[in-house]
Amino acid sequence: MDVRRNMVRSEWVLPIDVVGLADAPSVGGKAANLGELSRGGFPVPGGFVVTKEGYLDAVDKAGVRDELRSRALPPSGGDSALTDAASELRSRILDVPVPDSLRQEIADAYHHLGAGVRVAVRSSAPAEDAADTSFAGIHDSFTDVGGVDELIDAIRKCWASLWSERALTYRGVRSVTDEPSIAVVVQRMVDSEVSGVAFTADPRTGDLDRIVIEAASGLGEVVVGGQVEPDTYVLSKPDFRVVSEHIGSQSFAITVDNDREQSREIPLADRGKRHLTGERLRRLAELVTSVEHHYGAPQDVEFAFVGDDLWLVQTRPITTLESLPEGAVSSEPREPAGAPLLHGLGASPGRASGRVRILHSVAEAARVGEGDVLVATMTRPDWLPVLRRAAAIVTDGGGITCHAAIVGRELGRPVVVGSRDGTTTLVDGDVVTVDGSTGVVYAGSAASTEPTVSAPVAAPARVAHPEVTATSVYVNLATPDVADQVAAMDVDGVGLLRAEFMIMDALAGRHPVAMLAEGRRDEYVEKMAAGVARIAAAFEPRPVIYRAIDLRTNEFSNLAGGDVEPVEDNPMIGYRGCFRYVREPELFRLDLDVLRSVRQHHRNVHLMIPFVRTRWELEQCLDLVNGHPLGDDRSMRRWIMAEVPSVVHWLPEYARLGIDGVSIGTNDLTQLILGVDRDSEICRDLFDTMDPAVLDAIDRIIERATAAGLTTSLCGQAVSTDPGLAEHLVRQGITSVSVTPDAAVRTRRNVAAAERRVLLESARSQPQR
Repeated sequence: MDVRRNMVRSEWVLPIDVVGLADAPSVGGKAANLGELSRGGFPVPGGFVVTKEGYLDAVDKAGVRDELRSRALPPSGGDSALTDAASELRSRILDVPVPDSLRQEIADAYHHLGAGVRVAVRSSAPAEDAADTSFAGIHDSFTDVGGVDELIDAIRKCWASLWSERALTYRGVRSVTDEPSIAVVVQRMVDSEVSGVAFTADPRTGDLDRIVIEAASGLGEVVVGGQVEPDTYVLSKPDFRVVSEHIGSQSFAITVDNDREQSREIPLADRGKRHLTGERLRRLAELVTSVEHHYGAPQDVEFAFVGDDLWLVQTRPITTLESLPEGAVSSEPREPAGAPLLHGLGASPGRASGRVRILHSVAEAARVGEGDVLVATMTRPDWLPVLRRAAAIVTDGGGITCHAAIVGRELGRPVVVGSRDGTTTLVDGDVVTVDGSTGVVYAGSAASTEPTVSAPVAAPARVAHPEVTATSVYVNLATPDVADQVAAMDVDGVGLLRAEFMIMDALAGRHPVAMLAEGRRDEYVEKMAAGVARIAAAFEPRPVIYRAIDLRTNEFSNLAGGDVEPVEDNPMIGYRGCFRYVREPELFRLDLDVLRSVRQHHRNVHLMIPFVRTRWELEQCLDLVNGHPLGDDRSMRRWIMAEVPSVVHWLPEYARLGIDGVSIGTNDLTQLILGVDRDSEICRDLFDTMDPAVLDAIDRIIERATAAGLTTSLCGQAVSTDPGLAEHLVRQGITSVSVTPDAAVRTRRNVAAAERRVLLESARSQPQR
């Protein structure tokens, strides 16, 4: 029966085949993906969704919405307080009457599915099955539901699962501050004979030319929940040839008999039989590959066979691929042998094993050998050489935007920050495994009890089907070491080249001013220019935006010869960036000399001036550029970092001074708008680039810069982890975004999906002829 044709669209209940990805904020990730599949012509069981607004209306009319909003996060007081709160809140929801109007809408939609049809009732959280967050398994779902009363009861139970202990805890861990809400998907039951999961890329290795299928008898929950040993088939995506297969030994299946689910034991003689034939495998592989093409990204797809019918019952992005850099993938088991030793923030994805080396200062750097795990209270830019040797990095303090996190991502090292007591809990010399995706440090090696060597820095696995976007995707780089590998990726250039990191490497951490005093200017320019030229050559003709040196005084003071630095109480907002160039023009001229040397051979390198606060300092800084021989080179673009809130006011004036582009530095901008130290582990819950105040500033920067004819970019990880921000930026008309290399593929997908939605909306809004 065509549900869309027969069902009347109501206020809180929508047919599944009229919703899509853009509706995820209202219908949740699961429903949005199912609707997207249905609208794309894929075989999806008919059904409908009760939107989150239906839930909110019910709790609002019951008079409990304000209380629920105020108790969205887990209470203080430990496990007992959490248990008591969850029990109380779930009871409140289970007592909430479903308003008559909503009940009637649900009943009408249910009857349109068929008389007395059995359905699956599944929670669909607004952030579920997204590319960066997953509430999978947090909220409840129910199968084999029949009748309106039983359906209403199941929907109410889905609502109540929003207030379970695990849901409260998850929101606390993820620092979810939005009002909790939930949608519910209702679909015809599929009494599957064979079901399972198909990955359109190998989630173990990151290989995008492989399809991995797990299949078992009966309903798919035994596969998804890991309850049985399924068949595992690996196919070549280009030709759907079976590369390898492992036939499992399934001991039981969940089947439907007389309209009721039951667990059925499988006889020993039948436990080694394959579940999918060559014909079914190819048919399934072709279908899920089409799903991947539809989304433009690798997918994790749940399927079910009923006779000759093949159904898709769920899809979501594969969120683990970016945590598998090509050089770090092992064919060995990925589960560590030992127990968890330490928990912190996963700040740079991947997993690596090595011997612990605890450092209390960079003076001890010689203790860290190739493949060791560096453990420190915190790192600074002068630690770069030792960070490069390390297999992984663990710090006591810091947040996801601290130095260790940023450099670790750019070097391709797993990083765990904010562990609080890593330097006291871990034992120097012990072998551990650092999981930078989950933020956990385990005892022993990932594959054995023997130490393993750090994986070399490498670009992420190639993309089988590259996206094409109007919005450029740039990368951030700190050293020339990985320039060739990253330049081979699907990226449009370097949006941020951090020059200061090369000081630690090329100049052995010598203070630039000290080198000037020692008469070593030419040596400084020659060595720095060599590193920049190596990057420029790798990316040519794509642009490389060179950011002038932006070390803070506390960082400069740690360099050899840095005792000349002033002592500041708050160097983060002190003597740095543009203002320092004006006060120390010889220091700035070093950057200009380096650029002039490089641009004699590589015209794709351009200048970016950081931390610009006022018009007068930028004007004086640009006077220094114009007074230098580089100033005559008008083909060199002049950028500024937009990271100080005052830039919103001054942008038109900056444009009149001759600026060509602005790069929004989200870390500093968020820090200064919200008044929170970006390096603070204690205040990390406050640091939120998606805060409306920060987004408003970003919007105004893009609007004013665009009106002035400037190129606009955004530099920061948030655009790679939050598809919502990517879409927001696309709608605002941003020119480019710049992220670390490990996030470039994910960012391109997010931007491409956003552009498709914007174009589709534009096409739909055009009057029909």
